[in-house]
Amino acid sequence: MATTTRTIRRVKIPANYESIAWKWMRYSAFLLIPLVWGHLILQDVVVGVHNMDLGYVADRWANVGWRIYDGLLLAFAFAHGVNGLRQVLNDFIHKPTGRLVLNWGLFIFWLSITAIGFIALIGGVNQQFPLQ
Repeated sequence: MATTTRTIRRVKIPANYESIAWKWMRYSAFLLIPLVWGHLILQDVVVGVHNMDLGYVADRWANVGWRIYDGLLLAFAFAHGVNGLRQVLNDFIHKPTGRLVLNWGLFIFWLSITAIGFIALIGGVNQQFPLQ
C-alpha cells in the first residue's frame, strides 16, 4: 500500500494596484447585485414606473437611508464602469508611466464624480422639494 503526502504551497500575492482593483471589483459586485435588484424590484414592481412622480421622489429622499442607498448604487456601478474602461485602455497603453497616469486619472475621475453624486444626494437632507 503506497501512501502519498501532499504539500500545500501558499503563494503570497503582493498588494499592487491590479490586485487591489481586482479584489475591489469582487467585493463591490457582492454588494452591487442586491442593490441593483432591490432598486429594480422597488421601482418597477412594487411602485411601478407609471406611479413615480416628484412627490414619490420627495417622499423617498426625505429618508437619509434611501439617499445613502442610491449613493452606494451610484458608487459601485460607476466603479465597475470605470474599471472596465481602465481594462480596455490598458490594452492600448503599453508604457508603465502611461498606465500609471491612466490609473490615477481614472481613479481621480471616479472619486470626483462619486463625491459630486454623494453631495447631490446627501447634501440636501434638510431641504424640501418644491412641489408646486
